[in-house]
Amino acid sequence: MKVIDQVILRLGQDSDFIRFPTRMAGESVVLLGYQTFFDFAETLRHLQAQSARIADTDWENSSPLIYGLGEILDDPEADWLVSLLMRGQLLIWFEAKDRIISYTPTARTLSRNIEAPMTENVVRGSISAFVEDLDTNIGLIRKHAAAEDLRTQSYWTGEDKQKQIVVMYRERCVNPGLLKGVIHKLEANIGMNTQNLQSLSNMLGFNPWTSVTKFNSTELPQEVERALQKGKVVLLLDRFPFALIVPSLLTDMFVVENDRNFPLMFMYLIRFLRIVGVLTNVIIPGLYVSLVSVNPDLLRIEIALTIARSRMDVPYPSLVETLLLLIILELIIEASIRLPKSIGPTLTMVGGIILGQAVVSAKLVSNILIIVLAATTISSSTVVGYHNSLTIRVFKYLILFLSAGFGLFGLVAGLILICAYMASVTSFGIPYVHVMKPSGDSNG
Repeated sequence: MKVIDQVILRLGQDSDFIRFPTRMAGESVVLLGYQTFFDFAETLRHLQAQSARIADTDWENSSPLIYGLGEILDDPEADWLVSLLMRGQLLIWFEAKDRIISYTPTARTLSRNIEAPMTENVVRGSISAFVEDLDTNIGLIRKHAAAEDLRTQSYWTGEDKQKQIVVMYRERCVNPGLLKGVIHKLEANIGMNTQNLQSLSNMLGFNPWTSVTKFNSTELPQEVERALQKGKVVLLLDRFPFALIVPSLLTDMFVVENDRNFPLMFMYLIRFLRIVGVLTNVIIPGLYVSLVSVNPDLLRIEIALTIARSRMDVPYPSLVETLLLLIILELIIEASIRLPKSIGPTLTMVGGIILGQAVVSAKLVSNILIIVLAATTISSSTVVGYHNSLTIRVFKYLILFLSAGFGLFGLVAGLILICAYMASVTSFGIPYVHVMKPSGDSNG
C-alpha cells in the first residue's frame, strides 16, 4: 500500500478532511488536508496562480516547485505525513510521479486578536498580552526585546509530535548551565505529551509535589523581556497564552517590570508593601491562635480582655474556628474565579458579607477573627502572580498548626522551616533564593 493511501485510510473518515483532485503545472494532483485549518478557496486560487507560472517547467530537470510551492518530501513515512496534516499543512500529491509536496496554505484566523491582559493588571506600561498563537507571541517578545542576540529553538513533543514548544533566550545574557539543563531535558523527554503545565513540569524533571512553582508564568511581554535580560530561559507552549520563565525565584513574588514606571522611591515602597502582605498572610492567623490559646500572657491586659469578651460564647477552640473560617474564605476565592464575570464579584461579595455576619451572630467565631482573616485574605493577593499566592496560602496552614501546638515557639519554628525549605529548592542548579540581575543594571 502506498504511503499516501495509508494516510487517507487513517484520516479519511474525518468530515473536515479533504481529498481534492485537480491539475497543476500540467500534472494531475490530489490536495490533502484539513479544511478547518485553512481557507481552501483562497489556498486553491494561490496554487493555481503559482502553477500557471511554472506550467512549462520540466519537473525532472529542475526544482521550481520546491521553491514555488513548498518542500518536496522524499520517501516520507505515513506518521510524518499525518503529523504535517495535523499541524495545518496541505499535502500536494503528484499521482503520476508519486511525489508529495508539503505546502503552507492560507490559514484561517483561529486565534483571538492581541488584547489587554486578563490576569495581570497593568497600572503603567504596555497592555499587550500574549495570545494562543505561538508566532504572534514570539513577535511580541521580539518587538519588546529588539535584541540581535535573541535566539529561539523549536521542539515538537509528544508521541505524534503534535505539540510545539519554543525556547527563547538572550545569547549574551543567558546562564549557560540553565540553558544546557533545559535543552537537555527537552531533548531527552521529547516523546512526552505536554498538554498542560503538570506534564511540562514532568518533562523538565521537576518534583511534582513541590509547593514552590519552578517556573513563573506571565502574559506580559515586558516581563519576558526583563527575564531574558536577567539570563533566564523562556518557554512558549502552543495554544497557551502565557510565557513560562525558568527558573522562578523568590524575588518574582515582589518584583515586576511595571514598577520601574514609577519614581524609584515609590517602586521600593510598593515592593515593601508586597513583602508586608506576604508576612501578614503567613504569620497573622498563626499569631492569633498562639496568643489566644497558648500564650495569652504575652498580650496587654486590655487586648486580652477584648478578645476574651468576643470569644465568650464561641463553642470551639481558636484553631477550629480559624480553620472553619479559612476554609470558607478559600471557597469564596475559588468561587470568584469559577463564576461568570457578570455575577461573580457581586455574588461573592454579598455572600461573604452575609456569611460573615451570620457566623458572628451565631457565635461560631469571634469578631476579632473576622478582622484577622479578612486582612489575611486581602494580603494574599498582594504578591505577583496567582501561582505565587497559592504558595503563600499553603504556607500559612503550616504556621497555623505549629502555632496551635507550640505557641510562639511553633510560629518561629514554622518560619525557620519555610526559610530552610525555600533555601533548599533549586531549578537546574540555581537556588530559589538567588537574585539574578539584568546585564548592566544596578537597581534590581
